[in-house]
Amino acid sequence: MEKLQCRQVRSLFFLVIMFVFIRIGEAQSQSFLINCGANSSVNIDGRKWVGDLVRNSNVSFSSTGMAASTDSLSGDSIYEPIYKSARIFKDGLNYTVEVIPGNYIVRLHFCPIPLEDLNVNDSLFGAAANGLKLLSQLSVPGEIAHKNLYLQSSGENASSLSLIKEYVLGIKLDVLVIELIPSEGSFGFINAIEVVPVVDRLFEDTIQKVAGNDMDFNLSGRGIETMYRLNVGGPEIKPSQDSDLWRMWEVDSSYMITANAGVEIRNSSNITYASMNDSSLAPLLVYETARTMSNTEVLEKRFNMSWKFEVDPDFDYVVRLHFCELLYDSANERIFKIYINNRTAANTFDVFARAGGRNRAYHQDYFDAVSSKTYTLWIQLGPDTAAGASGTDALLSGLEIFKLSRNGNLAYVEKYDSAGNSVSRSKSWILWVGIGAGIASAVILAAVFTLVFYIRKNRRDKSSDMKNNSPGWRPLFLHKGIVNSTANAKGTGSQNPNGSTSSTRSGKRFTLAEIRCATNNFDESLVIGVGGFGKVYKGEIEDGSLAAIKRANPQSEQGLAEFETEIEMLSRLRHRHLVSLIGFCEEQNEMILVYEYMANGTLRSHLFGSDLPPLTWKQRLDVCIGAARGLHYLHTGAEQGIIHRDIKTTNILLDENFVAKMSDFGLSKTGPSMEHTHVSTAVKGSFGYLDPEYFRRQQLTEKSDVYSFGVVLFEVVCARAVINPTLPKDQINLAEWAMKWQRQRSLETIIDPHLKGNLSLESLEKFGEIAEKCLDDERKNRPTMGEVLWHLEYVLQLQEAWMHANDRENSFSGCQALAEVEEEREIRNGKEVPTLDEEKSK
Repeated sequence: MEKLQCRQVRSLFFLVIMFVFIRIGEAQSQSFLINCGANSSVNIDGRKWVGDLVRNSNVSFSSTGMAASTDSLSGDSIYEPIYKSARIFKDGLNYTVEVIPGNYIVRLHFCPIPLEDLNVNDSLFGAAANGLKLLSQLSVPGEIAHKNLYLQSSGENASSLSLIKEYVLGIKLDVLVIELIPSEGSFGFINAIEVVPVVDRLFEDTIQKVAGNDMDFNLSGRGIETMYRLNVGGPEIKPSQDSDLWRMWEVDSSYMITANAGVEIRNSSNITYASMNDSSLAPLLVYETARTMSNTEVLEKRFNMSWKFEVDPDFDYVVRLHFCELLYDSANERIFKIYINNRTAANTFDVFARAGGRNRAYHQDYFDAVSSKTYTLWIQLGPDTAAGASGTDALLSGLEIFKLSRNGNLAYVEKYDSAGNSVSRSKSWILWVGIGAGIASAVILAAVFTLVFYIRKNRRDKSSDMKNNSPGWRPLFLHKGIVNSTANAKGTGSQNPNGSTSSTRSGKRFTLAEIRCATNNFDESLVIGVGGFGKVYKGEIEDGSLAAIKRANPQSEQGLAEFETEIEMLSRLRHRHLVSLIGFCEEQNEMILVYEYMANGTLRSHLFGSDLPPLTWKQRLDVCIGAARGLHYLHTGAEQGIIHRDIKTTNILLDENFVAKMSDFGLSKTGPSMEHTHVSTAVKGSFGYLDPEYFRRQQLTEKSDVYSFGVVLFEVVCARAVINPTLPKDQINLAEWAMKWQRQRSLETIIDPHLKGNLSLESLEKFGEIAEKCLDDERKNRPTMGEVLWHLEYVLQLQEAWMHANDRENSFSGCQALAEVEEEREIRNGKEVPTLDEEKSK
């Protein structure tokens, strides 16, 4: 019996393994090649590029924009067939691709073509993918011209007429939405989009920092842009020669400071990967050639091979170096140093020892942060004479540079003129010259004033000097009570050089008398809400406008810290989907906040527990999208981002037009800095919405907000409390109960009865999938708020399409019925036939 059970377990295990491999195979084969602006397909190197006008169940685009084409192109790009067409857009243009969640390489192809009534040199636009900003104010002709100038300055005969932007994206949901956004008053264009799945992992989270130790940078959670990819010491490698991922590998000579500093070598013997996990990182062709140092005996053996690259300032970068020892048969024969931006990245680097032998392909990654004033990245390899190697040499086979996103952004605005010259950098140079001249003038003036000061000091009256240095004097900002009491009653608050929250306050400082007048002395009939902070009153302030006035309860658990946090956050945050702070009052131990009035109250009041009419499915989606936009702004609008920490349906307010706005920022926290992955803090929030990983580890991240928002999504569709002890045990917790049905793909079983028959089941299915992703136990698997936002907008599109189809069908049915009645009336041989209205009255 036990043997039979073991066989059954083994059989089940093998079936699971086979299923996983089948899914991997499906993902690996499912590439999407979109020929924009075309109504037919084109084959290039055995790959089929499908026109975006060709019906495709997996790819769709918004109906904005127009197609353009040309008969011929100059240049010899392998992509010439797909560059003859393009899609032009003056408004936002979205491409939606249904994918299997995973990692993908996304390439955007741009090639300027002649356009009617438009000058392609005037185009300026941006791009985003699932909420991640990829491009901003891109001028394709300007960037192409600039690259050609850069390569020509190195002696390269450059004639590139196209631009390819490549990104590595981790997609956690089953839809990739690429949005193209023209700059104000301008337009944009795109020729092709390439979406290629990556089965093997391209990046490890833990890599070595330049001049530092190995660190966890969570690369899988960040967007990545490929800046450079070079086949060092060898010819150009075309995409068809890198068949797994179809990458282009440039020659490296044009990026070298001294081209003859390294000599090219090659070895076509059987090269293998040092690790099978590296097989997708580069094709073996990269490792068959290399560049080693020439003239190694000159300049006291301090001569380096050097490459210089233009990069975007104020971003983090991963430098990937590819090696393969092609000559030596043992260790300690070629040992060298690696420098990145003039800092030592590695000493005593021995390729043979690290790779485990000759003809073994090996790579090494380094992490480096580039400052806001740095526009170049240098990579240098040179001999390590102190290592005792028999040969003083260095070797490199390939080189890649990747830019990492910061706060959901990969875009950098670099403006070029029509000749390809950088406008922003030239302005920056003029600015620095002006600053330098100003500093020099300031130094001269300071010297003059210092001389005058010392002369007058010697003549100064002693008693006056003692008075000015009396030990009783203190800076005014240290006397907090004096500052608060002497502040202008109608001003913007005190200025505190210590950087306390009072220095960042904005809005009116109300007197307690004004608050009492606005609320009829805190009339209980004006109470519109009660929360942890206290009661909220509907009031009318002096200009006649309505306001929501929140008065702290002295016994409230939320005290001064929450009061200050609320003012600080709302003083520096302005967004259509965040409730606005009008002002505050802090007289006579009162803590009162005055907000814009939200006529339709809380989202929860429209879901259950009141007599208000239920919201339609479209209204609920609009509210969720508005709240997601507000949260996405919180997470990405500030340098470090802001974590709300108390997302729930009572903190989502609706104005008179049912526009959703996030409120209650008393528990909000500034997000982690770039050096950290989380904020360590005590657990706060509302029971039922709390992220379990935050609860267990007391580690707060933006993904904690994502979890809470996932609970809100289920609350919206089910219209019930998140915790209801009166229900059966398995239904008490909404998140657990809804997830059980969602995993069975039967969410429609438990939705709000008011929604049944009034929503698209396809939109409900996608909605449930988003909520399920948000509630993943591990925060690294949850989407960002930007991704949630994009997919909610896709759900809304599905619902609107369904509504439109239903309206059209109902309209057609009504017209058909009318025609049938009229026809019957006419054929009744002259009898008085009742009209349609008379038939209905009968």
